[in-house]
Amino acid sequence: MLQKINFKIVSLIVLTLALSSCEDDLNVDSSKSITEFDFLNNPDNAVQLVNGVYNKQLDYNMYSFSWIGITSITSDDADKGSTATDTGTDKHKMDNLTFDATDISFKDVWNGRYDGIYRANNALFYLEQLTIDPILKNRLIGEVKFLRALCYFDLVRCFGGVPIVVSKIDINDSETINAVVFTRKSKAETYAQIEVDLLDAIERLPLKSAYGVNDLGRASKGAAQALLAKAYLYQEKWTQAYDMAGNVINSGQYALLPNYSHVWREIGENSSESIYEVQATLTKGLRDYTNVQGPRGTPDLGWGFNTPSTTLANSYEAGDLRRNATIMFVPSTLWDGFAAPTSWNNPRYNYKAYQSPIAESWNNDKGETAKNLRILKYSDILLIRAEAAFQSGLSGEAVSRINEIRTRAGLPDVTSVTLQTILNERRWEMAMEHDRWFDIVRTGQAQSAMAADGKTFIVGTHNLFPIPSDLIIQSGNRLTQNPGY
Repeated sequence: MLQKINFKIVSLIVLTLALSSCEDDLNVDSSKSITEFDFLNNPDNAVQLVNGVYNKQLDYNMYSFSWIGITSITSDDADKGSTATDTGTDKHKMDNLTFDATDISFKDVWNGRYDGIYRANNALFYLEQLTIDPILKNRLIGEVKFLRALCYFDLVRCFGGVPIVVSKIDINDSETINAVVFTRKSKAETYAQIEVDLLDAIERLPLKSAYGVNDLGRASKGAAQALLAKAYLYQEKWTQAYDMAGNVINSGQYALLPNYSHVWREIGENSSESIYEVQATLTKGLRDYTNVQGPRGTPDLGWGFNTPSTTLANSYEAGDLRRNATIMFVPSTLWDGFAAPTSWNNPRYNYKAYQSPIAESWNNDKGETAKNLRILKYSDILLIRAEAAFQSGLSGEAVSRINEIRTRAGLPDVTSVTLQTILNERRWEMAMEHDRWFDIVRTGQAQSAMAADGKTFIVGTHNLFPIPSDLIIQSGNRLTQNPGY
């Protein structure tokens, strides 16, 4: 498995957008007195340099409470959860769609992604100077470009056009900082950068099967193709999305797991269905992802936030196996034999976020677990292929891909599909996986979907989240705010 390595190099400072340094980047323990020259002449450091970019994904401001809040609690898939008086700082505002630019969740998500981008930019800068095997260097550059594209994909979905920073920047160069770091590009320009990075990564990266056991979990050609297919889908580039999803499908590298409920368990990590997931171990875990969503009460397994909504629970077709694999109902007996008691505060919890302290890797640290986080999976690619096929008039292909998914879900085949039936399948297949909000926004269904959940989506405002107000102030108002905020 991909090793998590933290390291510091005294002479290298990573600039974040807020002009604060990032905690575990490219800088080593000063007691080692390593110089930049020493670092650049030790080829073993190349892999560590790239691992530092991967490591960022484990941090709290990447996929923890704030990300859960703005991608899931906002949607009709989930409610705030916890208790009525526990707001989670601003998660009640996410739930009610009353959020604003001062809320910490947006700042966390913004800063977390730009921390990752700056790590990536610095890694690319120093990789070019390292004297190492050219094949390894080529692959490592591809990995970093995938990771940078992933950060920008999160940013553009959340905020629209954002500053595009693709080179190492001198912290003292105020002119460049103002022109690049504090200047937003358009949504189209941001997607164009994502495409450039991913197309380059595709050419550099190996297939998933080419990685050895020690490198399991690194970005592969299929991961770059899958993310690019998704980026094309969001831009309604149907032909490109269809073709790129087809490249993943036809690669022979991926397949659905027979049992849907295994996808998010430890047994499903890095499986045939996994295209890219954040790697976590007991010694270097994922910060507060399971803890935020774990059942709250007695016994206490977490904070109890992000509970599946009644709307989601009632939306499934009768007999859909995905319902009970996604939603933990209380009371019930869980898959590991643990009895979910009525002493828990909520009637439903996110089953996909559950890490069993009985049957999976566990060290009694709820705050930093060994549960991998799925970012890209094969069923997502089948759904992208189906939607792009339908939009391109290839209804037979759309039906075929939807039936692959329905068969595993224990549902009968369909003989025809509409856009709505495809989107319904997408909801059930990807429920509680941080895509629902973006799906209803990009397809123009957010207003009606949220109204059905008793909430008001303001068209023209809620299509994007607000740019954090602190960052606008720090930029001297060079960063512009999204409409309605």
